[in-house]
Amino acid sequence: MNESFMRRALELAAGARGKTSPNPLVGAVLVRAGKVVGEGYHRKAGTPHAEIHAMRQAKGKTDGSELYITLEPCCHYGRTPPCTDSIIQSKVKKVVIGMRDPNPMVAGKGIRRLRRSGIEVITGVLQNECRKLNEEFVKYITTKTPFVTLKVASSLDGRIAASSGQAQWITNEKARRRVHEMRDRADALLVGINTILMDDPSLTVRWRGKEFPGPLKVIVDSRLRIPGNSKVLSRKKRNRVVLATTSSAPASKIRKLEQRGVEVLILKTRKNRVDLKHLLKELGKKEIMSLLVEGGSTLNGNLLEARIPDKLVFFFSGKIIGGTEGYPSVKGKGAKFMADAVQLSQLNMTKMGDNVMIEGYPQYP
Repeated sequence: MNESFMRRALELAAGARGKTSPNPLVGAVLVRAGKVVGEGYHRKAGTPHAEIHAMRQAKGKTDGSELYITLEPCCHYGRTPPCTDSIIQSKVKKVVIGMRDPNPMVAGKGIRRLRRSGIEVITGVLQNECRKLNEEFVKYITTKTPFVTLKVASSLDGRIAASSGQAQWITNEKARRRVHEMRDRADALLVGINTILMDDPSLTVRWRGKEFPGPLKVIVDSRLRIPGNSKVLSRKKRNRVVLATTSSAPASKIRKLEQRGVEVLILKTRKNRVDLKHLLKELGKKEIMSLLVEGGSTLNGNLLEARIPDKLVFFFSGKIIGGTEGYPSVKGKGAKFMADAVQLSQLNMTKMGDNVMIEGYPQYP
């Protein structure tokens, strides 16, 4: 029964994907005498938490009930009051928790507070599923840097564009739709200047026949080569744009871009390029919890060499481009020996018509 109700809580929590940042996804189910009397999930930062929604829905039927919640209840004042106080006041008799909150301000304190009040607390129910649901939050709250997902769309032989530079369309419509779902759920989207110069993308979210501005756009442009008429800078698209550059960028161009509402970050350099780890720290300060990378060969290689991506998502089409002039999915120094290669774990494969999506977590040598 614990797992059954926890699965329902997970289902509820997942319904708010892409909406709660920088807060976690949380679902709650309130059960009394074996029957569900209240359900809820956290919908947006600054609004009531999942357990509060569930108790409100129960309409007073909380005395002697059991609360199933995917994440340890908070016990501190943040954007909202402590949930532990409300749980205690509602006279819930048992709380079943999926995982402890990795937030140092909570980290077991909520559980101890409930137990001291006489409430039975069970922890670790479907813990792996709960951690997977909130992998972005876990990384962000413990490191203050975003969880980085590197996405690549390539031919079967690992090319992201033909020798002419043309990349549209390597993958099919189903795969492209999934990418737009990923964009919609991310806090920010990262590309390199070469992608802007070659493809001139809008980087918007297209969903069900409509176009939306989508997440914050972050462009790595060490020498600030971006053309002023780039689609991503269009006011009509209402894009929010951050340009990550270095001190070598022309001051006059910085001023012009800032006058257009573009934020320019002057970052440290590494090998005469933007220091990507410094960029992550700055994005963390902006409460960017999840970062989706849709870069080209160079940016992909630089990120992997710096051991930055937390997750890789590859979309493979059934096409073979061949030749020696095409664009590989990853450039850079590469592995000299097989022992130096990046190994993916927890592989998951999803078939999308004549395309395949492969997800995994990098294990760096």
